[in-house]
Amino acid sequence: MTERTAPIEIPDRYRYAVIPHIMVDDAAAAIDFYQRAFGAREDFRVDAPGGGILHAEITVGRSTLMLGDASVDEAEAASFVAPASLGGGTSVTLHVFVPDVDALAARAEAAGAEIVQPPKDMFHGDRTVILKDPAGHLWVFLTHVEDVTREELLRRMAAVG
Repeated sequence: MTERTAPIEIPDRYRYAVIPHIMVDDAAAAIDFYQRAFGAREDFRVDAPGGGILHAEITVGRSTLMLGDASVDEAEAASFVAPASLGGGTSVTLHVFVPDVDALAARAEAAGAEIVQPPKDMFHGDRTVILKDPAGHLWVFLTHVEDVTREELLRRMAAVG
């Protein structure tokens, strides 16, 4: 009999995060887009028995994202939907810090992302771009440029209005 070790309570890749799990109408196309636009790495994929992707995991920057097809039987049974079925809106925005937000924005736009807010330095000390992916999800990519004290943050917010 082989001796088994106790499982790690929480795997390292999930230790310090709430892991977003998004639903899309074509997970394979979404993964391809995320690879081209954001430099994502596909880490894991489970195909659905009837076709499509039941569950996949990708890494964008140092962040894990779970995704799957909203149209597979298991997703439909749990009432998961893609943004298109909500009239194009979404209640979630995905934030990811990257080393060069300007380069990522250019690459993402070339791959088909919609630039909602071009890259700009924000009052909170981060250079930020807001993108919408082809599935309708909103992404905020940030490059940290300066540490801002709480007092300075409040002063800048008031100045912005």
